[in-house]
Formats: sequence, C-alpha cells, structure tokens
Amino acid sequence: MKLSILYICKIVIINEASVSGIMSGIKDIAAAAGVSVSTVSNVLNNKPNVGAVTRSQVLKLCQEMNYVSKAASGKYQSGRNRTILFNFSDFDRCFYLKVIEGINDYAGDNGYDLLTCTTRTCEKYLHNGLTDGCIILDSRMGNDIIRRAARNGYPLVLLDRILPDSNIKSLVVNNYEVMTELMEGLVKRGYRNFAFVGGPEYLGDTRERFQAYTDVLTTHGLSHLKENYFSGDYQEGNGYQALTILLLGGKLPEILVCANDNMAAGVIRALEERGYRVPEDVAVTGFDNSERSEALGLTTVAVPNYERGYLAARTLIENINGKNNFEPQRISASVRWRKTVEDDHFSKII
Repeated sequence: MKLSILYICKIVIINEASVSGIMSGIKDIAAAAGVSVSTVSNVLNNKPNVGAVTRSQVLKLCQEMNYVSKAASGKYQSGRNRTILFNFSDFDRCFYLKVIEGINDYAGDNGYDLLTCTTRTCEKYLHNGLTDGCIILDSRMGNDIIRRAARNGYPLVLLDRILPDSNIKSLVVNNYEVMTELMEGLVKRGYRNFAFVGGPEYLGDTRERFQAYTDVLTTHGLSHLKENYFSGDYQEGNGYQALTILLLGGKLPEILVCANDNMAAGVIRALEERGYRVPEDVAVTGFDNSERSEALGLTTVAVPNYERGYLAARTLIENINGKNNFEPQRISASVRWRKTVEDDHFSKII
C-alpha cells in the first residue's frame, strides 16, 4: 500500500493560536460552546443525538482550543489518529527523499498516514491530539521541545542525535566506526597530508566524524594542522570556499576529507575550475552516498537512508502500540571507494 506524502504547508489542521495554549479539557469546550459536558461527549463519540450546527461548533472549538482527550493526555492510546509526523530540515530536500520513502512505505503498509514538516511548523503538531508520534531529522529542532513532547506521553524517534529520555528512541548512524574505516583506508593507500571540511560543529554527526578523523591521524603519527580544518553547513558553497582559502595559503593537502557529499562536490568544482586534477593532484572524499556522488565518481560513505527511514517508522509505530523500545541504536554504514581517491597514492611519494 502506497500513500501520498502530505506537506503540512498545504493542509490546515489547527490555527496558530490554538497550539500556543495549554491543552483544553472537555469542560472548557462545553463552557466555550455554551452546552453541557454530555453534549460535548456525544459529539466526540460521534453519537447521532446532536444537531448539525452544535456538532460543527463543538468540533471547531476542539480544534481552536487544542483539545486532547483525557486518555490521550495520560497514557497514549494506540491508533488514535493513525498519522505520524516526519520533521526534517529544509536546507537540502533531495537528501531526505530516500528516508521519506522508507518511512512512507512502512507507514502505508501499516495503515498510517504521513505528514512532513520543517522546523518552523513542526512544534505545534508534536502532541497526541493531532499526530501519534514523530520521526525527527532536523538539527534545528531544540532538545527542550523534544523533551517536552516526550514527557507528555508522545513517542518520538530521533535520527540525528542521542537524547536519553522517556518516549524517545534514538536511531543514529555509526559515524565514528565508518569514518575510521575510511581514514584507515586512505592511510593504507599512502595519504599523509589531510584537510577536513566539516559541518556545523554543534552537530553530533560532525563531531563524531571529526573525532574519528583525528584519532586515525594520531594513531599513525600524522599531524592535524589547524589551518587544514574548515567548518561549514553542509552546503556545496562551503566546500568551494574551503578550497579557495587553502589556495590562498599557498599549499594544498594531498586529500580533502569532507563531512558530506555536497561540500565534496564544491571542493571538486573549485579544483577543476583552477586546472587541478582529481585525484591525481588532490583527492577528495564525501559522506552520504548521494545520487550526485555516484555521477562524480566520489569516494564516500553509503548511509542506508531508505532502510533507516523504514526502520524508524517501524520502531515508532511499534512504540505507539506499546512496545516501549527506547534503547539507542546505531546503524551501520559502509565506504564506497571510487575514482576521486587513488588506489596506490603511496607509490607516487616514494
């Protein structure tokens, strides 16, 4: 069963005012509507003994006042909405397509709808009155917001960080292990002079990848030069700028290790524009194994994005249904050796 992905910017569930307040109870709805509590209960239970006008008024107030049933605000009731949420950063939507496909396939096969949103709109949907749970892959979503939702009994799966708390499952890439494998392979091929182009320093992914990079250099007695470290935001332009700055310093490393494929593409573009050959003059690696990396022949790390999306949806829905699996889990990735790295660079420097 396939489901169409609904984008939150194209649907209206509740208005801005309703989500900023505290969840209302059935007595509040009754008072606002000027009807009895039993009338509101009859509307919510879809009983036929309420007039159309009153029914419409009560349902409208439930949305506007952010009503969540007593059962949902206490212990989560499985299948209440049969809708899950995916929160992603909007900086590079192509990056998320495989993840979304995996989430959507599992959700659809199990009778759930999927809503997607970015940081600006996600927070107001993080409760049981509107969605049953959320998968997050967005570094800009604050930990305080995530914890607040979790402590209200709302299940979450995080793909971008480990955050121990009730109702939170972390499902993250084993960055350190696979970056160590990549770096060991580069050293084995004869590379000795490295530069690193990283992502935002506050991200766990960036820190883990850089830690593995420096640990391997230290293990082999190779120095890490401060001037050979650059921090970017995973955009192609950052890689281009990093290479430009290195050229201003007058000396290029043998290889630039980039924390994602976008920045690696920027490095390659800057090198080729200036007449340098990849990998003969300078080698380049990336991370993510995007479709573009294959076209570039980029040595990179393949992250199983479809599979982690599928697994995230399965874990979330199982937790919605009471499994309570909240132990952090790391997903393995693998190195893809391609033409932007020489197989035997060592023979050139002997």
